[in-house]
Amino acid sequence: MMALALDLLSWIFLLAGAAFLLIGAIGVLRFPDFYTRLHAVSVCDTMGAGLVLIGLMLQGGLSLVTVKLLLIFYFMMFTCPTAVHALAQAALQGKLKPVVEDRES
Repeated sequence: MMALALDLLSWIFLLAGAAFLLIGAIGVLRFPDFYTRLHAVSVCDTMGAGLVLIGLMLQGGLSLVTVKLLLIFYFMMFTCPTAVHALAQAALQGKLKPVVEDRES
């Protein structure tokens, strides 16, 4: 019974992570400029990959594989937001302007 609950929880994390990654990919296609696309990728990539790694950790049990997945998780939690920040700063310094639409109310 416990193994079934663990497998179910693992699959919930895996599917939620896949959903976040899919939503991020759709955001890259739908958003109008670099900055909004970068935001969609950063949030969804970090959350989606984190949930997938947690799901894989639950599948792995207490083993060396779980330790390696945990290290990958911590590495991603620090490097992904830092890389996105560096890309945004480079775009700002390169004078890349965001797309601004004039909306008349």
